[in-house]
Amino acid sequence: MLRLTWVQPEDLIGHELRQAAQDGRDATEIERRWIAAGGHPAPERAGASPEPASPELRALAQALLDELARLPSPLAAAEPTVFQARTVRDDEPYGRRPEPEPRSEKDPRSETDRLHAAWLGRAVGCVLGKPVEKLPLDGIRAIARSTGNWPLNTWFTEQNLDPRIAAAYPWNRRSRPTSLAENIDGMPEDDDLNYPLLGLLLLQRHGHDFTTDDVAKLWLDELPAARTFTAERVAYRNLLDGLEPPHTATHHNPFREWIGAQIRADVFGWTNPGDPARAAELARRDAMLSHTANGVYGEMFVAAAIAHAAGPAPTTIHETLATALAHIPPHSRYARAIRFGTETARAEHTGTPAGFERVADALHARYAHDHHWVHVLPNAALLAAALTHADGDFTGSICRAVSGGWDTDSNGATAGSIAGLLAGSPGALGERWTAPLKNRLATTVGGFDGIGFDELARLTLEVRA
Repeated sequence: MLRLTWVQPEDLIGHELRQAAQDGRDATEIERRWIAAGGHPAPERAGASPEPASPELRALAQALLDELARLPSPLAAAEPTVFQARTVRDDEPYGRRPEPEPRSEKDPRSETDRLHAAWLGRAVGCVLGKPVEKLPLDGIRAIARSTGNWPLNTWFTEQNLDPRIAAAYPWNRRSRPTSLAENIDGMPEDDDLNYPLLGLLLLQRHGHDFTTDDVAKLWLDELPAARTFTAERVAYRNLLDGLEPPHTATHHNPFREWIGAQIRADVFGWTNPGDPARAAELARRDAMLSHTANGVYGEMFVAAAIAHAAGPAPTTIHETLATALAHIPPHSRYARAIRFGTETARAEHTGTPAGFERVADALHARYAHDHHWVHVLPNAALLAAALTHADGDFTGSICRAVSGGWDTDSNGATAGSIAGLLAGSPGALGERWTAPLKNRLATTVGGFDGIGFDELARLTLEVRA
């Protein structure tokens, strides 16, 4: 039986009820009617419930989704779609940090080298997280400990894995053949790399003055529908139903504050070095096709962070995160998540990989009960915590991001992109990470299958503002 994930009304309603609770809408009566009619909560990890609903229950779900959309949110004023950034003061707690050593005049790292490292870093972090995507935190730790890889410091492997642990915590089904240490053979296809490719195409075709409509047309032309998930899949369906942006992001889309837009940010940061405001604005236009509020802020924040890190002046990860935070609403839940992740990491004074276990536990205590594992807020807190605790170190950043659970491949990819950019060159990432990728990316995005990361860096430099 075919059960298309992330679009069935009987599954969307449960996610929308959870979203209503998070943004302050009182949906008590709507939830009562849904449960009384035989409706079920949203699937915890899968994209669809095992069995289809009856026609009557599905019709009720669609009607209740419309009712939920009409409920006003008391958080709307604190979380506007358009936001004017502020300037970060040097005396703020997470403002300017001690200056790093300036780059030597003899340093051979070029702008292409930095972009090459960022593309590679994104791919490495993604592959590291792919085998354990969807696994609970305890499962990730059990697997890593069983194979002598805890605190996490290298690729996951099946070698010497206790069969009981393997049975209790099975690898991600799609990633097991491509993303374990013993079988990595190039970069496999993943949406965390497909979207940067689409961003590159967008700038090649439309330049930096593109519109959200341009993004929509590009998706329809170049992005296979089956390669979309959560908010992007709903937005894609809405486009096919004749809706236009920004309604594509809001109509029956309970995933509009999940992580999907945050993984689309990199190209807008890479191509606006030293201009985080411009990068955040481009990211906002892209995100509005599928996301609202905190979902949009995720893409804006990451784009601003990458643009700051890509600038000409030497910087630290702490200054980069503080600068990016100024480009999203300060009282939003996303800003609070970034601050919580950063502060929690700073409070763990040891700074060692083992100490990050306590940081991850604190993040899960804060977010795991009320948020889906793909929601942007817990993942944003984890991203900020991992980068902060690792002090921007490449291996430390990707390993902490993945070891903290939730959306492991997406967090690993974004941490790898930022830390790779700060590292400055492919060689600084370490051959143990880059060699297995063989400078080859698999994708269904037209014209890019098999492309090398060095070529992607060259193309990215060409479309800079």
